[in-house]
Amino acid sequence: QVQLVESGGGLVQPGGSLKLSCAASGSIFNIYAMGWYRQAPGKQRELVAGITSSGRTNYADSVKGRFTISRDNAKNTVYLQMNSLKPEDTAVYYCNVKYRDYVYRLYDLWGQGTQVTVSS
Repeated sequence: QVQLVESGGGLVQPGGSLKLSCAASGSIFNIYAMGWYRQAPGKQRELVAGITSSGRTNYADSVKGRFTISRDNAKNTVYLQMNSLKPEDTAVYYCNVKYRDYVYRLYDLWGQGTQVTVSS
């Protein structure tokens, strides 16, 4: 079994910063992609940022220049540093991990979600 534990959400004022973390643990052979998605009320879940095992990143246009995704391969952890937060960034943020186990089966695993609220 593999588990994802997210942390770092909360309430922040516009212009503030938050850092999200997502740690994967369990029977993991290798993680080849990690990412953060978000879902606001009444909207579809959308990709915020992704990072591959080699460190290649991609971002939603709405967060470019404000958010930074990074990973610690030794800890199987992905981070999302969010700066210059705006009210429209308010959403539940979900960690996503694509990995293989020791018999090379492929999995696409989601975290439980963490609420980020940007409001004065």
